[in-house]
Amino acid sequence: MSLRRRAAGAPVDLADQTFPRLLARQVAERPGAVALQEKRYGVWQPVSWQEYAARVRDFGHGLASLGVGRGDIVAVLGDNRPEWVIAELAAQSIGAAVVGIYPTSLDEEIVHVLTTAAIKVVVAEDQEQVDKLLKVKDLVPHLAHVVFYDPHGLETYEHEWLRPFEEVEEAGRAWGEEQPAGWFEEQVAAGAPDDIAVICTTSGTTSRPKLGQLSHRNLLAMAQNLTGVDPLGPDDRFVSFLPLAWIGEQMIAVACGLAHGLTLSFPEDAATQRNDLREIGPHVMFSPPRIWESMLSDVQVRIDEAGWLKRKVFGWGYAVGDRVAAQRLRGQRPGLADRALLRVADWAALAPVRDQLGLSRIRRAYTGGAPLGPDVFSFFHAIGVNLKQIYGQTEVCGIAVVHHDDDVRFHSVGVPIPGTELKISDDGEILLRSSSVFRGYVGNDEATAEAVSPGGWLHTGDAGYLDDGHLVVIDRAKDVLTTPTGTRFSSAFIENKLKFSPYVEEAVVFGTEEITAMLVIDPQTVGAWAEGEHLSYTTYTDLAAKPETYDLVAEEVHRANADLPEEIRVRRFLLLFKQLDPDDDEITRTRKVRRNVIAERYADLIAALERGDPRVRVSNKVTYQDGTVTKRDIDLRVLDLEGYRPPDRTKQRPVWSSRR
Repeated sequence: MSLRRRAAGAPVDLADQTFPRLLARQVAERPGAVALQEKRYGVWQPVSWQEYAARVRDFGHGLASLGVGRGDIVAVLGDNRPEWVIAELAAQSIGAAVVGIYPTSLDEEIVHVLTTAAIKVVVAEDQEQVDKLLKVKDLVPHLAHVVFYDPHGLETYEHEWLRPFEEVEEAGRAWGEEQPAGWFEEQVAAGAPDDIAVICTTSGTTSRPKLGQLSHRNLLAMAQNLTGVDPLGPDDRFVSFLPLAWIGEQMIAVACGLAHGLTLSFPEDAATQRNDLREIGPHVMFSPPRIWESMLSDVQVRIDEAGWLKRKVFGWGYAVGDRVAAQRLRGQRPGLADRALLRVADWAALAPVRDQLGLSRIRRAYTGGAPLGPDVFSFFHAIGVNLKQIYGQTEVCGIAVVHHDDDVRFHSVGVPIPGTELKISDDGEILLRSSSVFRGYVGNDEATAEAVSPGGWLHTGDAGYLDDGHLVVIDRAKDVLTTPTGTRFSSAFIENKLKFSPYVEEAVVFGTEEITAMLVIDPQTVGAWAEGEHLSYTTYTDLAAKPETYDLVAEEVHRANADLPEEIRVRRFLLLFKQLDPDDDEITRTRKVRRNVIAERYADLIAALERGDPRVRVSNKVTYQDGTVTKRDIDLRVLDLEGYRPPDRTKQRPVWSSRR
């Protein structure tokens, strides 16, 4: 895969910039170029930089007419749309900040953010989100206005504090005409780099999410330092489909997008994301591990279902790509024969797979937010995708460490980006210091003091070590375990090995003396497998309980164990009767497991795994949409792998090398 760099826009020092000033700069330099595009009714609708800025001005005036002023915070609740970033830039232009709320958030989470940040104005997407706000409005005394940008289903709602996005824009135009000439430009000019631009919620794996305040300087220092490693330019495309409430999306889509003039594309809806990604063919992409794992699972299932000829061709092409990728990652130049074979393999097998995944134009792809297994890394490099790990967190604008193109090591997360200092404390904690370290948590000075020491060092809470300059992250410091023989290990490492299987959606590992696991099957891939095996089932619970499903997953656990040291191999596992759900607080909105919730909620299952009971009976409470609650008793099997051998299968899914 070619890694040629595109010519970037004119260099600009971002140190004294703000997001609104960068928007004005893009308008001055490229007024007619496409800044945003959204797919509606199957057609991409472009918005130029000039149109973008005009809507930001109108909505900024509209927010001011609603009483929003310098130092206030505006919340946005909904899926990614042009209106999301228009609202963000409009608020920042008049000196306010914006906080994103995940569109899947429920009552308690919404109330927590709105009350902590003293929100007066919420920009909501549609009827679903407005209904949530209607339900909790009495619990949020500061909330005065809700502005929605998708009117479908809201035509009959009559509330004086509820109004359409376009109506606020129109009111803003009228309000702006009444102000002194140049009022908006004066507000933009008055903005300072150290003003709070964005507030992002932390992952909240152990408690309620905290609200981290990030200034323009924080975010733009990150953008400048990241693109010092991986240049971006105005010809680059980015598809914005992960929540803009997440720091990862703010990092690339907004900060890097405004700094370097990227074109942002918004898919029509969740169901069309994969096709829309393929249509656009982005040049840069940043996604958490679950996206890459999902893509890998799709390929594995497609290859498994393909005819023998296609399987053979892909197997050969993959072997060539894997061999050449391994040479390049070791710093070796592939020989003439291998380069010639790679051209054929790419044409026949690898390029079609990249095209199906929407990665045909990708020059750099990033993963972050959680560890990604080496096997998944190996697969994408073998098919020609320059996938790189980044490391960071909300408190450091999402990134502090990244792989370089010519120095990708699957066990590490890379080296610090320019302007970032890194050290390991005496107790093994990763500490970071840079101009991107956040400005503190909203309303929580105590937590801020714990997070940032007087010397400006951010305490990440992660354990790690340096290996030839590369940072290796072990796990959250509190989650690093030790076997009876003194071997330290990470549950997350074992879980990632298990999740390499296309049939395992989630894994939670327990124990130190004997390793056990609670696994969640992937309903799509296991369902497709069951269909191919002519195995009938009714519900997810029924499918997970099938003996044939246990045999299938046991085979996958055996494969994962083969690459693990004897001491930390999985001895027993069970298949959970349901998927882990953020609405049940079992995982975060970014799909990180809340181990404390799992340990409490499934204590009986964990105890049965530790004891080695062959079966365990649990009661599960089900709440339906109409509020009806029922209880059901479920009998779960615990499979002990000691001496167990799954049946031979005539049709095996491809197994890709994890030797690196």
